[in-house]
Order: sequence, then C-alpha cells, then structure tokens
Amino acid sequence: MPLTPPSPSADLAFALDLADLADSISLPRFRAADLNVETKPDRTFVTDADRAVEDALRARIEAERPGDAFFGEESGRAEGASEGPERRWILDPIDGTSNFLRGVPNWATLIALEIDGLPTVGVVSAPAFGARWWAETGSGAWGEQTGEAPRRLRVSQVADLEHASLSFQSIEQWDLAGYLQPLIELSRRVWRDRAYGDMWSYMLLAEGLVDIVAEFDVKPYDLAALVPIVREAGGRFTDIAGNESAWNGSSLATNGPLHAAVVEAVAQSRR
Repeated sequence: MPLTPPSPSADLAFALDLADLADSISLPRFRAADLNVETKPDRTFVTDADRAVEDALRARIEAERPGDAFFGEESGRAEGASEGPERRWILDPIDGTSNFLRGVPNWATLIALEIDGLPTVGVVSAPAFGARWWAETGSGAWGEQTGEAPRRLRVSQVADLEHASLSFQSIEQWDLAGYLQPLIELSRRVWRDRAYGDMWSYMLLAEGLVDIVAEFDVKPYDLAALVPIVREAGGRFTDIAGNESAWNGSSLATNGPLHAAVVEAVAQSRR
C-alpha cells in the first residue's frame, strides 16, 4: 500500500466534498452565542447546526446522486431509484452533539456510502480538531491534520489484553444495556481504560493509539462511516457478540488480534 493516498474514486471525492460543505456550516456555529438547542422525543439533543448540515448535504446528494437512497439522523430515510447495486448515503451531521453544544471540540460529521448493505466509503470530518479521516474499501485508511500531508492509518499490533487500551464510551451505556459487570471485569484485564467518546475513540483505534472500542445503543448513522476506516486500517468491526453486522445496536472494534479475546471475556462475564 502506498504512503500517499490513491486518487479518490468519484464516490469518495463526492464524500470529501460533502465533508467540506459540512465543515463550512458547522464550524461557524461551534461555540456560537445564539446556538439553538432542542430536545428530541428520545431525550437527545439537536441544534440548528445539526439540521443545517443535514439539510445541505441531503440537498447536495439528491441533486447530484438522484438515484441513491439516503438515511440521516435528523431527517430519516429516503429511498433511491437506481438500478443495479443498492446505494445508500448514511449521514450523522454532528456526531457528538452534546460535546458540540457544550463547546467541547470532540465532534464530527460522519458520511458513509453503503452499497448492497456494506459500508464501502467512510469520511469523518472533525473541523474543531482540524482533522479528517477517510477510507474506501480496497484503498486503505487515511487521516490528515490541517496543514499536514495525509498519512496512512494502521491499527496496533497489541496481542494481549493485559497490554491493551480500552475505550468503553460511557458507564451508563454499558449499565443500561445490562453489561456493567462485563465492563468492570474487562477493565480489570486490560492495561488502561478510558472513555474518549463518540467517533474519536474509533479514529484513535484506526491510528493505533487505542486497541479496543465498544459501545451500546448505536444506530447505523453512528457507525457506518467508521466501519470502512477501522477495517481498512487493519482492524475488525462487529457487534459486541462478534457478529459481522454493525447494525445490531452494539459495536465492538479492535485491532484484530484482540477481537476474539474481548468477545469471550464479555460473554464469560455475563454467564
């Protein structure tokens, strides 16, 4: 694999253009004094920035990819009309809305293209970090900081739980899902545990800086863009039981060598 990213396909180039558009809308609203915040029926938050980003990106997709389906966190689903492989753009306009509204820079726009049910393109754009990560199946995973050249992403080679770094997202997630004891047991077996949160945990995994990430109560728009990046960086991405679907409401991403051990450790703690 080259040390510089290959020329992007038309789909990846389009996704990167969408990320530029998202950044141009979201970043000026970050820490804005007049930010409008509402509570949705599921008791999560939404801001005017979330809605503005999704509306703009959905309009661009419908104008330039009229045959493709769409699934966004804020506006839901729209079916496509293309012949051949089923193509669907999956969008989280601001992953980490709670961080965004509190002025914490750990948030990003997540853009994915799913083809026949498989996420094949993923872009994570975090303008408050000055960072972006992307991948396309077969072309590797890449990241860049503002003003720096893109770099190839590779997961770590840590092979033992006792040397592993775990990001568990939040205690509440695991507790509500009935996995609090497995989390405690797993934390006792790893070298280090932290809750870096949201998309950043997975990007740290893809960069080889974290070895295990797991969470619950997640939707396709939370995960779709992350899957190609983790997998193209050499990692594995399943649900908490090791099933190869990311759409079962939980996620487990690892560097690969640790995957089976984490699945077994979690399962043993629940018996």
